[in-house]
Amino acid sequence: MDGLEQEVNGQVHFIRLNIQEQVGMELAPVYDFEFTPTFIYFDSEGNEVWRMVGDFDPQRVRDTLANE
Repeated sequence: MDGLEQEVNGQVHFIRLNIQEQVGMELAPVYDFEFTPTFIYFDSEGNEVWRMVGDFDPQRVRDTLANE
């Protein structure tokens, strides 16, 4: 994920949460996630576009950016 973060260079903001820490515990019910890792992609207006649980697929982020 770090490599992808450098590759997209500001086109996407990555936020990492630990659900064992206070902020993660507070946001888990708000965004309806309970399993880790969970990846949620939001558009620029804050709408959820997709989510995946488990292995991260960087190509999905690239494809989403290409279609925006």
